[in-house]
Amino acid sequence: MFGFRSDGKRIKTIDPFMKLTPHIMVERSDAQVMSLYEINCKTMDEYIFKKRHEENLRLNYMNILVAAFVRVYALRPRLNRFIMNGRIFKRNNIQISFAVKKALLDSAEETTVKMTFTGKENIYDVKEMMDQEITQNATRSAYNDTDNVAKILTRVPNFMIKIAVGFLKWCDKHGLLSKSIINASPFHTSLFVTNMKSIKMDFVYHHLYNFGTTSVFVSMGKEAYQPIVTDVENGTVGLAKIMKTGIVVDERICDGLYNSNSLKEFKRLMENPALLEQRLEAIEEDIK
Repeated sequence: MFGFRSDGKRIKTIDPFMKLTPHIMVERSDAQVMSLYEINCKTMDEYIFKKRHEENLRLNYMNILVAAFVRVYALRPRLNRFIMNGRIFKRNNIQISFAVKKALLDSAEETTVKMTFTGKENIYDVKEMMDQEITQNATRSAYNDTDNVAKILTRVPNFMIKIAVGFLKWCDKHGLLSKSIINASPFHTSLFVTNMKSIKMDFVYHHLYNFGTTSVFVSMGKEAYQPIVTDVENGTVGLAKIMKTGIVVDERICDGLYNSNSLKEFKRLMENPALLEQRLEAIEEDIK
């Protein structure tokens, strides 16, 4: 309450215009900025092939994407902010949420996973952590904290669900939501990822949730071959396998230049995954 939260610290020393912006664009859905990033898969494919045959390590695009964003948040901490009740907060840690289908069937249940990182992890750490989480949550009998909270909320009649969710939103807005619920909530996260590629669909621009604190949403689409310019001077055109990634950001968390440079760094890391093999000794700190 009064600007204090368990999941972040209020930023007070900030540009006056940035401080005013959350009062002009009140909801997260008011401040969505959408970008399309086309990732050339050539280097990723070569890297995945090399690791599989030299180290028997089975990496995939999702591992690389999550590792790339962990690194971006570690180096570009302003992207890891969130807005609540007109105030700007810096998050206490790096958290990434994504959905896990318990079976590739229409009737199969879906759950969400939220992972917490320090920012110092390399791609091997991220891969191991993701494998553990997916293994624990992908079975039909597995239920995590998110599932349990959802079950409790939906055991009552519909009108009471509406009242309960409204009360949780009010508590969240005023910093009164319990730490246990925030920890269980996939909507209180740095980044939410949806892997459309895994179900053979193209990317989407996914909206940001007004509930919770998610400031960035990323959608991975299925890859496809398309023409690209390979030699600008001679006007040579070739084919390349491209994965389109739709990124939606809450523009209130940082200025446009900082946001643009952060996402350019994401693209650079995706197309050069070997850069993610080294752990970081220290992460950059946001302003106080």
